[in-house]
Amino acid sequence: MKYRILALAAVLAVGACGTGAEPETGAAASGAPAKLTVWIMDGSVTQELLKKFETEHEDAHKGVDLDIQIQAWDGIGERVTAALASTDAPDVIEVGNTQVAQYSSSGGVTDLTAKIADLKGEDWLPGLAQPGNIDGKQYGIPWYAANRVVVYNKDLFAEAGIKEPPKTRDEWLDITTKLNKGGNQGIYLTGQTWYALAGFIWDEGGDLAVQEGGRWKGALDTPQARAGMDFYQRLQALGKGPKDADEANPPQHEVFAQGKVAQIIAVPGVAARVLEVDDQLKDKMGFFPIPGKTADKPGTVFTGGSDLIIPVASQHQDEAYELVKALAGEKFQKELATTMSFVPNRTSLAGVLSGDEGTAAMAVGAANGRATPNTPNWAAVEATSVIKQYMTAVLTGADPAAEAKKVSESITTTLNSGS
Repeated sequence: MKYRILALAAVLAVGACGTGAEPETGAAASGAPAKLTVWIMDGSVTQELLKKFETEHEDAHKGVDLDIQIQAWDGIGERVTAALASTDAPDVIEVGNTQVAQYSSSGGVTDLTAKIADLKGEDWLPGLAQPGNIDGKQYGIPWYAANRVVVYNKDLFAEAGIKEPPKTRDEWLDITTKLNKGGNQGIYLTGQTWYALAGFIWDEGGDLAVQEGGRWKGALDTPQARAGMDFYQRLQALGKGPKDADEANPPQHEVFAQGKVAQIIAVPGVAARVLEVDDQLKDKMGFFPIPGKTADKPGTVFTGGSDLIIPVASQHQDEAYELVKALAGEKFQKELATTMSFVPNRTSLAGVLSGDEGTAAMAVGAANGRATPNTPNWAAVEATSVIKQYMTAVLTGADPAAEAKKVSESITTTLNSGS
């Protein structure tokens, strides 16, 4: 096998499906070794750590042989969907946390609700646990998380006389205003960074969409959601970010690397991309959690990351569960977090990351993390880019109320298509 460290990047890799053996209740029942096929996404684990886990797990579970296959993010949805519909599925699959609803709707994912207590589910990060729970049933088991923080230029903060990062939204606006002078941008925030907008909306008590009477309804036209958009507009105006593009156009790490931007909103791993452009910024980047409305609680953030699922077609359900339990357990969670700079799946393990400023800030935010609406059709909403279009319209002078109503109606239509 070949593994590479690519922080949640999509690169080419090849993987095959499972064993095709006849159904059995476990290795012990048949007397034959249980060969577990496991799909792990490229970039999630280093070669060394995965090999160490494989050896330790096989030593502790005699008769179990792990066949770990690395999968590329590119095209993974189609491959997982096909595997779940087959009789030759892998035994354990890593999936993006917001993909669980789509996969579970096929009926091909094992319900693990009865295992929540055994897996210490009361300690899971909400932003990872919620997407894995569909209609009260837990299909996805939280594995690791990543979320956005504020990355800042320490030199520009010092020049502006700012000694510590802001703790509240109001302080954030004040500090950003002070930073926005002398040819510097207080913040580089594009007009379509919609994951950041989602956090501001959640902080106000709003949501992107809600479920009412068994149907989904777009909710960007609520007073709470509009308040979140209003804050986004005020913050975005304190920089020169394009109003009609997202953070990839142009890549915001390249803009930050020019040394004239005081802040960007990104995952901590963006620091490595910045240093690719200008390594002179090493030790000049700082990190803090996105501020909340009050100092006692950080801002709500979208929690991305991965869950683990067990296909119904797995021929080794008991062994597959024991594997999931080990991967999601405290020992491996600590090793994964410290090796890959990911946030562990449990709130009680946040201290594991305290030695690194960026990942520590990310862990603080992850404790107040959330996910997108838990419906298989949410992916279709993202594909239409209607939220991005809404944001650009408001930022360029369109009537906020009218645009919020329009985008909410569009989301409602998309989420209920086929229902």
